[in-house]
Amino acid sequence: MDTKLTLRLKKKTIERGKNFARKRRTSLSKMIENYLDKLTGNEDEEITPLVKSLSGLLKGESLEFKKNYADYLERKYK
Repeated sequence: MDTKLTLRLKKKTIERGKNFARKRRTSLSKMIENYLDKLTGNEDEEITPLVKSLSGLLKGESLEFKKNYADYLERKYK
């Protein structure tokens, strides 16, 4: 159930928020709701089967790889 919430914000902040939301084809209310859900770790958010199937497939790059790549770039652009 949706509930109305009143916030007091600077007019310029509201205008920037509305423009930001409009460019993303969403409402300011929905954008704020999504932000609060992410911020508070809302457990009700549904994860799609596709996202579940991809979870854990990508491993973080090792520090050794990053160092080697940085060394490579350094030599290449000397």
